[in-house]
Amino acid sequence: MQFGVTVATKIDDWQLIKYAEDLGYDRAWVPDSQMIWSDCYATLALAAHNTSRIHLGTGVAIPGTRIAPVTAHAIASINKLAPGRTFLGVGTGHTAMRVMGMEPMRIREFREYLRVVKTLLRGEEVEYTLHGVTRTIRFLHQDLEFLNLRDPIPLYVAANGPLALKVAGEYGEGLISVFNEQSGVLTQHLQRVREGAARAGRSVDQTFHTVALTTAVMLRPGEKLTADRVIDEAGAWAAAVIHFVYEIYQQTKNEAVIPPALRGIWEEYCAYVDSMETPREKRYLQIHNGHCTFLVPEERRFITPEVIRGTCLVGEPHEILAQLRRAEQEGLKEVNLLPPMAHSRKVLKDFAEQVMKRY
Repeated sequence: MQFGVTVATKIDDWQLIKYAEDLGYDRAWVPDSQMIWSDCYATLALAAHNTSRIHLGTGVAIPGTRIAPVTAHAIASINKLAPGRTFLGVGTGHTAMRVMGMEPMRIREFREYLRVVKTLLRGEEVEYTLHGVTRTIRFLHQDLEFLNLRDPIPLYVAANGPLALKVAGEYGEGLISVFNEQSGVLTQHLQRVREGAARAGRSVDQTFHTVALTTAVMLRPGEKLTADRVIDEAGAWAAAVIHFVYEIYQQTKNEAVIPPALRGIWEEYCAYVDSMETPREKRYLQIHNGHCTFLVPEERRFITPEVIRGTCLVGEPHEILAQLRRAEQEGLKEVNLLPPMAHSRKVLKDFAEQVMKRY
């Protein structure tokens, strides 16, 4: 099992990644959400220059805000600073697009985007279409090494829906998903991934990297999930999951997308959104306020024990260790923590000392 951290991308707090490296974390994922955080590649460059061991990459890059050649050249530039320890996480753009009131990239376009990026990162020519015009492109001046295309950059696809999971099998060297640490979820996800891989003439073997995006709360003996400290440390992530599911439900109107852990608060949360003062046509600005960074006070009532258990790694250290070992048996290779910004150093330190050192 590897251990990763996703940071709230704050360019003058790149030291958090160095802190994670010193604690023993294996990977740092830096999100690409332009309306709520700093620029991910600038932050990665600072982290790359000031670290030596930890692997660095996007968590995740957004195709709707950067054309494929730009994403490829940006991550290959980071690979020049951190050769052999750079990866590229890519998703369709849940937050980065929805926080602007727009939809994530459609699967057909996403598949084409990944094809172009992967080919460019191999240093090869590729047919690329922009605004209806198709041309052959490649990186020039490769002998001058403005980019590092020599050391491979693994491509990890963010996916939870069935179509995106298949695309991960077609193009990815790995998969990052919400809920992958929960029993049975990763097994279902990998079934879809293998279907996509088979369609592309690929196979999913033991080198395929699987990641669960979550956060962790180490309970003290006798501590309850209603304790303020627990809600403070779990709330930002749990609320972001609620926002994510709400957006999917609004798009599909399929109640099956609502996890059992959220059903107890679902009607009240939907009523809360309906009562927001922000006009409906701008409501996306309020729904995603605090995203993975802090818990909006008005949403604290939704962070119930059931929601915490259904969205976070939570328990006394021995309980979390047991859950991770079960997840590893199902094929999980990395747990990736995204704690709230105000508590990030404490959460990372607690987890490193109480779980990672005992794993």
